[in-house]
Parts: sequence; C-alpha cells; structure tokens
Amino acid sequence: MNDLAPILWEPSSEKIENCNLTAFSRQIKQNIGLDFGLDYHALWKWSVTEKSAFWRECWKFLGIISEGPLEPTLLNGEDFFKAKWFPKLKLNYAETILKWPDNQIAIAAVNESGERQELSFSDLRAEVSRLQQALSSCGVVPGTRVAAILLNTPESITAMLGTASLGGVWTSVSPDFGSAGILDRLLQAEPEVLFAVDGYTFAGKRYDILDKLSQVCNSLPTLKKIIILQTKSTTVTKVIKKSVSWSSFLEPYTPKPVKYKRLPFDHPLFILYTSGTTGVPKCIIHSAGGSMLKSIGEHSMLFDLKESDTAFFPTTLGWMMWNFLVNYLGTGAKIVCYDGSPFYPKTNRLWDLASEEGVTILGLGSSYIEACKKNGFKIENKSKLKKVRTILAGGSVLSPEGFDYIYEKISSDVHLSSASGGTEIMGCLLGSNPWGPVRRGELQAPALGMDMAVINTNGNIIDCEKGELICKSPFPSMPLGLLNDEDGSKFEDTYFSQNPGMWTQGDFAESRSYSGGYVVYGRSDATLNPGGVRIGTAEIYRQVNKVEEVLESVVVGQQWQKDIRIILFVQLKDNLSLTSLLYEKISETIRKGASPRHVPRKIIAVDDIPRTRTGKIAEIAIRNLVNGFPINNREALANPNSLDVFNGISELFR
Repeated sequence: MNDLAPILWEPSSEKIENCNLTAFSRQIKQNIGLDFGLDYHALWKWSVTEKSAFWRECWKFLGIISEGPLEPTLLNGEDFFKAKWFPKLKLNYAETILKWPDNQIAIAAVNESGERQELSFSDLRAEVSRLQQALSSCGVVPGTRVAAILLNTPESITAMLGTASLGGVWTSVSPDFGSAGILDRLLQAEPEVLFAVDGYTFAGKRYDILDKLSQVCNSLPTLKKIIILQTKSTTVTKVIKKSVSWSSFLEPYTPKPVKYKRLPFDHPLFILYTSGTTGVPKCIIHSAGGSMLKSIGEHSMLFDLKESDTAFFPTTLGWMMWNFLVNYLGTGAKIVCYDGSPFYPKTNRLWDLASEEGVTILGLGSSYIEACKKNGFKIENKSKLKKVRTILAGGSVLSPEGFDYIYEKISSDVHLSSASGGTEIMGCLLGSNPWGPVRRGELQAPALGMDMAVINTNGNIIDCEKGELICKSPFPSMPLGLLNDEDGSKFEDTYFSQNPGMWTQGDFAESRSYSGGYVVYGRSDATLNPGGVRIGTAEIYRQVNKVEEVLESVVVGQQWQKDIRIILFVQLKDNLSLTSLLYEKISETIRKGASPRHVPRKIIAVDDIPRTRTGKIAEIAIRNLVNGFPINNREALANPNSLDVFNGISELFR
C-alpha cells in the first residue's frame, strides 16, 4: 500500500468552475462529443493518444492567429524526427502576442530604485512598429539572426517582437555574462544585428560594460548593425564601431500598423542555450508555432492565466524564463518586468513587488523560495498577497519542505505548482493540474499533450519506482535541432541515444499512479550510484535542508576504489565551523530521514557553492572537478571563482 502525500491545498468548486481548463473541456464536449468531467487523467490520456485532435482544439481555444487549414494537424505522428505539425498553416508569433485591445495594459516595468513605467498594448504595438521599420531598413528578413545583450525591460520585448514580426530569429544573453560566456553563445548564433545595453545596476551597484561590449562586437564578424541602449550619458557610438544609439536607430520612424510576415508553423524563432557548465553551451533552435502553442497553452490551461491577470516571473534574458514571461502576453495578461537583484534592498523585495503590483500569478525560482525559507522570512500580514492565487516554482523542483514553507509562512490559500521542463521544450513536462489537490512534494500531473512515463534501466515503464523520465511520443515544441549540427547527430545523441525512440530529458523521477503525481529526485546525469543503488541528489538535499546551520549544499559522486562514494559540500551560516558535532548532526539527519546508504563518506565545508546564472547548483561541474576532469566553461557560472576551492579540495582527498 502506497502512502499518499498529505494534501496541502485543494481548489474550491468556484475556482474549478471558472478556470480555463474547464472551459476547454466544455469546448471538447461541444466540438468532439467527449465529456471528461473533471477527470484530469482521462483528459491527459486523450491528449496523448489523440494528439492531432488535442492540439487542434488547443489552437482554436487559444485564438492563435493564422491562415490556412488546421488539418492535417500532424503527419508521421509516432516518429520524433519525421513528425510535422500543422504543415499547411502559416502564422506570425508577434501577431498573436500583440492582438489585444489598445487600452489594455501589457507591461508594468520596475527597477531596483523603484522607477516604474506602464505600456498598453497600443504603446507596445507603436514601439514594435518603429522597430520593425528600423530593422527592415537594415536588412532583417525571415531567417536573419538578431541578438540581444539587454535587461528585462520593455525595450527588450519590443526589440524581440519587432524581429519576430519580420520572421527574424531572436537570441539573447544577460549583460552580467562575461565576454567569454557571451561569445561562447553568440559566435555560434552568428547574428547580423545586435541590441546591447551599455551597463546595468545590480544590488545597488552600477556596472559599466562598454569595454566588454567592445570586445564582444569586435569578435563577431557577422555583425552588420549594433544598437546601443544607453543607461547613462555616454557617447557610445565613438567607442563601438558600426553602432548607433537606440534613440538614433528609431528616430526616423513613426508608428504605423504593424505588418506581420506569416510563415510556416516550423519556421525558426528562438535560439536558446543550455547552461554550458561542462563545455560550450548547446544552441537550441525553437520554432515559432511550437514554442507559442506549447507555452501559451500551458499558461492558459494549466496555470489559468486570463486577460484580467497580472503575471510576474523575475528573470534575465539569459534564461528561458524570459521567453516564458513574454509568452504570458499571449493570454492577454499584464506582465511585470523587474530589473535588479531579487534580494535588494531586502529579502522580501519580490514579495513586496507582487503585493504592490497586484500580482495574481506569481512565478519564482525554487532557489529563491528555498533562500527565503533558510533566512526565516515570512509574510506577517497575509492580506498583502491576497490577490496571488497561483505560485509557480520554476528553475528546479521545489523540495517538500519548500511546499510546507509556502503554505505555512506565505499563504495558506494559493495554488502552488512546481514544474519540470525548461529550455529544451519551451515549457513543462510535468506540472500543474488546476482541478486537483496539491500534495506535499509532488508535481501534480504530466502536462497535457506530453506522453510522460518513467522507465527503468531495461527500458520498461515502471510505476512507484525511481527511474528515467521520458516522453514516449512527439510534441509540437520539440526543438528543430541544434545549431551547427547539420546531420542532427549531436541532437539525437543528446536526447535520444540513451533511450532510442523516446525523448529523454535527463530527470531522475518516480510516477505515482495512486495519486496521479510525480516526484523528481534531481538530474539523472547527476544521480549517485554507490554500491549499485541509484540515489537522487534531491533525496539528500531534502535532509540537509533540515539542518539549520547549513545555508546551502551540493552533493556529488566520486569514483573511489572501483565504486562511487558520496561527497557532500556544505556552506554554513554566519561563519560557523564544521565541528565534529555538526558533522555528526548532518550525517544523522540524513541517516534517519533517508537511509544509511544516503550518508556521505565525506562532508566538507566550503565558502561558496557554484551556481549557474539561472540559480541552479552546478552539480555536474563539481562532480567533474572532484573526479579530476577539467571544467572548460567557467563563464557559464554566476560565481566561477567558487570552483577553485573544489579543485583544491579534490586533490587533497583523492
């Protein structure tokens, strides 16, 4: 008998009646004659066995603007590499994003200092029109690659939409990347046009990046035009060749109706990047139709975004969540763009911003939630967040204790959704079910249209056991491929070689048919295997997080005497020392909460834990160091100097 995880929240009958998923279910009943009631699993099963019908109904429900017939919806529907979605249809991504009424507010932009501006959809279209004209004048046509080193501000959104309206391909990085990290990405993307900012402010400190920007521009031979968004009075055009200021670039143009170049469903729109902590990042090419249908569909049906909503997810342009945030606009919701540190001037900055802006759908990185928990932060006046009805924990899966924290310290009446998916699929594999209860530590359900399962090492589907998370059949947002991978071999090797004929995301997980949910135990390529027993790193983190003296931790496996031994690194609070008593406390907490097999062979205190620029712990990079392998791309980390101590320590105890 399996023990059900405790229910922490359930939707009211009123919430269920008024949610978008219920409206979608009614549409299916009316159009196709199928009645799923409120049975999410039955709806999900239909969505993966009748993929054509499901995605066709999604297209209608979302009101995506297009021309041409929706049928055939899918050709070669059981082959990942031959599947072709909506082959007779044409669309433009920007046209659907910008379709909303003139006076409807689209964006509220706020920075660290509290400066704020709002743009209506009319304002947004006006700026996109000017950018479209300016970009067209410098040769942007379908397929032209346009890059950005910009901040999370309205300018970055209008530049992207202007590019998309012409059929261009957009790619972006964050200005806090080092020059090597930027070039690792943009040299592969080969952009012809570059938008860039001359500096930024983070945690109250100003960073000028003109020298770095000059180095980047001089190293990109494909650039024909560089547009600099000035954040202070600087004559940037004299510093960087081929550059003009943002204002000069747009000055000749006045707003006109935006013209949208409609192109096939699978024309390329975005180039996104993997974290690249163990080598040069892979460049993932996403289609306009697939990324829009998948992302906006989830926002509407699984996270229940409506035109009346205000949605917020703090992010930079170096993270897929920026694309995710912009796609909120496709539901008609207002989005909040925040430029700055999530902890400045205080830990509660993002919670305060959510309250001030009347946010209803609040997305936060799981690492931020865990940091707030560790710092003991709580919402004293729960009415401050009374408008927030959904909290989406992204970036990594939230721990069970993180679930407790939200309901005990933040809000008792909120739909908390922890999701798994990301850059590779422009959306979720697992995540939200607005009809169902939230159970402690579980992802509620597989995403609609995603044929998810867990398999063992023999490739057999398993339930209530830990294994590899896979998707069994094609989905519209599967990438078109990787840049500079002409024969597709690198793409196939990355996602299909381990389990041929199945999409392998790289998560170590467990499906729970008795509840309908899933548990994710960490990256499968970071899974520990001492004595031949597979252990998810999340199982150890969950226990270590209970030790109040530990601020952060990372666990890796080291090859040792023809086996694997577990090494745990801990960053302690307030300059504490790893005494023998604390060492034993950590070990005993893991032993009691997990098992004796989970107890590390060594626990070592460090000053800092390496993280990617999206806040994820760089487990694989640290594992490589501990096992004597080089790290070839330190620039992918937010704090690359933190690696040095791991390298030194590994030499001492090998």
